[in-house]
Amino acid sequence: MKKDPIVFIEHILECIELIEEYTRGVTKEEFFKSKQLQDSVIRRIEVIGEAAKNIPQEIKDKYYQIPWKRISGMRDILVHEYWGIDLNLTWNVATQEMQNIKKSILEIKKDLKVKDD
Repeated sequence: MKKDPIVFIEHILECIELIEEYTRGVTKEEFFKSKQLQDSVIRRIEVIGEAAKNIPQEIKDKYYQIPWKRISGMRDILVHEYWGIDLNLTWNVATQEMQNIKKSILEIKKDLKVKDD
């Protein structure tokens, strides 16, 4: 039985909020020095990518402004090419791109909740 898409949307939001928490007040230099912080952020990006893969295509089509393939692709790179992780890219995704993704994901969550009511 497939999970309700709202479950995956909530996973994505939770991970984005954790990334925000982990990186709040942290400089890029501090991020580069902290393996623990890198691992925490990378793990959350992996979960976001995996959850994104489980979002039904009709939702992805409706919210085409979200870079679904890029999100899933980032997850694949982090999982399968862990030896060549680009920390600059990871930092930019965590501190810049997640803001826009979060706004769109919140919109999806709102729309799905209204639909269920």
